[in-house]
Amino acid sequence: MRSKRTYQMDESWRVFDPNPTQPTFTLPPGAVDAHCHVFGPGDRFPYAEQRKYTPCDAPKEKLQELREFLGFERNVIVQASCHGTDNAALVDALEQSEGRARGVAFVASDISDTELDELHAAGVRGVRFNFVKRLVDSSPRESLLDIADRIQRLGWHIVIYFEAQDLSDLYEFFAALPTTVVVDHIGRPDVTRSADGEEFDLFVRLMQENDNIWCKVTCPDRLSQSGPPGYEDVIPFAKRIVETFPDRVLWGTDWPHPNLKSHMPDDGHLVDFIPKIAKTSELQAKLLVNNPLRLYWPEESGTAATESEGQK
Repeated sequence: MRSKRTYQMDESWRVFDPNPTQPTFTLPPGAVDAHCHVFGPGDRFPYAEQRKYTPCDAPKEKLQELREFLGFERNVIVQASCHGTDNAALVDALEQSEGRARGVAFVASDISDTELDELHAAGVRGVRFNFVKRLVDSSPRESLLDIADRIQRLGWHIVIYFEAQDLSDLYEFFAALPTTVVVDHIGRPDVTRSADGEEFDLFVRLMQENDNIWCKVTCPDRLSQSGPPGYEDVIPFAKRIVETFPDRVLWGTDWPHPNLKSHMPDDGHLVDFIPKIAKTSELQAKLLVNNPLRLYWPEESGTAATESEGQK
């Protein structure tokens, strides 16, 4: 039994918007929010001792409310670094989702095969490797490769989170990963530079040379310098990826938007960002329905693709 603990969230922490705008963009049937989180509640699911930040509580019930309000049918819940390798809050959310959620866990190198099997039974379909130095301490690449090898039998994929300036050092390691790989947040490009420039070209080349690498075109709020509601400076980067790799892109809200310093985004405005980067109904169906189902609910993906075609 877990002991009750109380936490004081960081003074700089911005709490998620409790009353988002109703989106004007209507999501296609079967849409998946493929990147979101649950935090705590801390008195039930304690935050990790080694965490770099203490968030507000953002429990599964609030995520479910947001899903219904925005019009999504399913979620992919990604383990956040504040919970470390204790995936209990994630597993609880998956088990209570009635099959409408899948998960991406964060695991230690000494996790047993039995524990991996238990995570799979709960709905986990991937692991996350975080390379953002301000959020986590680095892990030896040999340990990460060992985890990558061990999850292959489960058909899992790897989610990688890094910043654009570090890609050149990480490029060969990412290219050597043996599973499907999903990049968080467009590889965090510097949007003050050109979407056709050398730095972003390196990321595009990574995807061109490795057809196992996918991309989440998420978090314009986290990348933008121009700001809300339109996040216009992020559009060329996300649009280039969606149009170049339409079968390997995902989208998600990133609710409850951890560690944002500039502003707290309106989740309705984020949904309205989608048609700016996926201009046609075909691209929207791939981004929001076909691709996430193929990755997280492969047993249903053929049916979903047929239904999406019928919606056009």
